[in-house]
Amino acid sequence: MNLKALIFDVDGTLAETEDLHRRSFNAAFAELGLSWHWDREVNRGLLAVSGGLERMSFFQERLPAEARLPEERLEAVQTVKRRVYGEMLADGALDLRPGVRDLLETAKAEGLRCAVVTAASSASFEALAQGCLWASTDEIFESVITGDDVTRKKPDPQGYLLVLERLGLAVEDVLVFEDSPVGHAAARAAGMRVVVTPSEDGADDADFGQSLVLPSLEREYWEAFGFTRAE
Repeated sequence: MNLKALIFDVDGTLAETEDLHRRSFNAAFAELGLSWHWDREVNRGLLAVSGGLERMSFFQERLPAEARLPEERLEAVQTVKRRVYGEMLADGALDLRPGVRDLLETAKAEGLRCAVVTAASSASFEALAQGCLWASTDEIFESVITGDDVTRKKPDPQGYLLVLERLGLAVEDVLVFEDSPVGHAAARAAGMRVVVTPSEDGADDADFGQSLVLPSLEREYWEAFGFTRAE
């Protein structure tokens, strides 16, 4: 495999963020006096939708019309949720998933370029970066594509196609790391090879087609996706 770049999803891939997002949403609901509450099972079903505003809109489609919130109210919830999420990350609520730092540092040392494609907002990504990364975003990733950079979020491939354009690479030059069916679908729709490390908060019966599925990105699994130069 003649790799030139590794491209990473964020939520569930770099770090197990999904339950922290859920707790942040619940804290925002409570702070704003809403009766909404997402337990783990409800949240698991919502992970098929990318983006916080989109996820809340999807959730309330099943509510009676009188219980639904207008767009500006959802935006207010999202603002509070982002603040809470950032505070939790700043307090050390999360670490990177096993093997992620080792893979990123080794890839950089081997001359591979690294990038991010996430449906999360730039503010959400930066909160995670400040709370979990060991160096600045610019030092680790050559390009970062967030939900703010696209008009269509995952499972649409727009973000992955955009990162190829910014890196000046072809699909055969890159390998994508994802954790969820929606992210996997986006990368595959862009024609990219994908390694999946399923999130512990994802669906148990998720279908990742013929893509390689691994329990983690720890060094013992690197050979499975052809990354052997570091050995």
